[in-house]
Amino acid sequence: MSELDDIIAELKQKRDELVVQMHLASKEAKDEWEELEEKLEDFTAKAKLGETGEGVGKALGQLGDELKLGYERILKAVKDD
Repeated sequence: MSELDDIIAELKQKRDELVVQMHLASKEAKDEWEELEEKLEDFTAKAKLGETGEGVGKALGQLGDELKLGYERILKAVKDD
């Protein structure tokens, strides 16, 4: 399994955990959720292109980190409510 596959699997796991709790989320958390859903679709599509250039890999890494942090923020917000 490639590094991108590992990142995608981790993001999907975090996403699955949040899906169950989203009904409890605040409006702000739900808005961020929608943004992250779009970014995840974009990330997954780009990762599947098979492009391995340094620039593409770096951009995907940054996007993956942004998604992880976003999911973690939402999870924290939902648990704090």
